[in-house]
Amino acid sequence: MPLALGATCAIAAGLLGALAASSAKLALGDDYLKIDCQAVLGEIAGEACMWVSVILQIVCGGLVFVCNAIMWTFFAKALRHSFSSATVTVTSTASNFIFSAFLGRLLFGEIDDLLWWIGISISLLGLLLLHTTPSLLQQQICLKKKKK
Repeated sequence: MPLALGATCAIAAGLLGALAASSAKLALGDDYLKIDCQAVLGEIAGEACMWVSVILQIVCGGLVFVCNAIMWTFFAKALRHSFSSATVTVTSTASNFIFSAFLGRLLFGEIDDLLWWIGISISLLGLLLLHTTPSLLQQQICLKKKKK
């Protein structure tokens, strides 16, 4: 049970990292928020969209700090409930890449190249190997049982 909790916390940390990065892009990037506001309200709301955009940029800037703080909390919990820091790091990083791809497509209309998907697939295969191979501690316990 604690191992599953560690993996879940690592995946949540990756998601929160991706949300923080998306919030930073909305806060500091091009006028994504202003363009979306004008698309919703129409061309007559130019001045209102400017203020809405500024307010949403400030909110997104705050979300960067909030998501990062919560992300580090989940990452620390994942480390506590896992045998290997490498497994937690790879799980968090892989989930961050995957969630970043989906958020990039959803929020910004980004399309990732085939080479990117091949790379993340190789990373996921490595992650699968990390999670399925027994840890050194488990191997030592099995060896002790066999010797008895």
